[in-house]
Amino acid sequence: MSLLERSRMFVHQKAKLIELTNEYQILDEEGQPIGFIRQEGQTTARKVLRFVSSLDQFLTHTYAIYDADGTKLLELTRPRKFMKSRFLVSDGAGLPVGTIVQENVVGKKRFRLLGQAGDDLGTFQAENLISWDFKILDAAGIPVGRVTKKWKGLGVELLTTADNYMIEIDDSVSGPFRMLALASAASIDTALKQDSGGFN
Repeated sequence: MSLLERSRMFVHQKAKLIELTNEYQILDEEGQPIGFIRQEGQTTARKVLRFVSSLDQFLTHTYAIYDADGTKLLELTRPRKFMKSRFLVSDGAGLPVGTIVQENVVGKKRFRLLGQAGDDLGTFQAENLISWDFKILDAAGIPVGRVTKKWKGLGVELLTTADNYMIEIDDSVSGPFRMLALASAASIDTALKQDSGGFN
């Protein structure tokens, strides 16, 4: 079963002594690997910049989401930013899917999910000021999913830091909206945690 067909998955950041390249495991409810998210395009110069300063957060970042067999499903590119993040999302073949746009800096974080033509597909909205529990709403404002750290199931011992969270997407969500909802799980850490020294 492809990640795009799953209704529940667990995202776990791999521990590193010095975090210069972000990488995440994607697990099922039994804790079995079903995919991974990896930061791509990190040159040696970029890694050095990240090690010695916080300027790396303002540069372009690219993440890719893969199935367990290594098939690329989605790619997210966050262009250079000053205050608000924006993510360009494409499928595994490089074809545009849509855009995730951060709408605010102060208060509960809110991201708009837009289709390739700029059509409003829904929102990805923080449930609290800490911004680690999100709800996914369709264009009509109906909840169709969540991203949360409050998972009372197998693997709960892994939900001990902000680097670990679960995403749930209703089976009714399909097409570009589903792709953007899945991509949003990767964008949370990039936009909110990795940029904690910036303006978010």
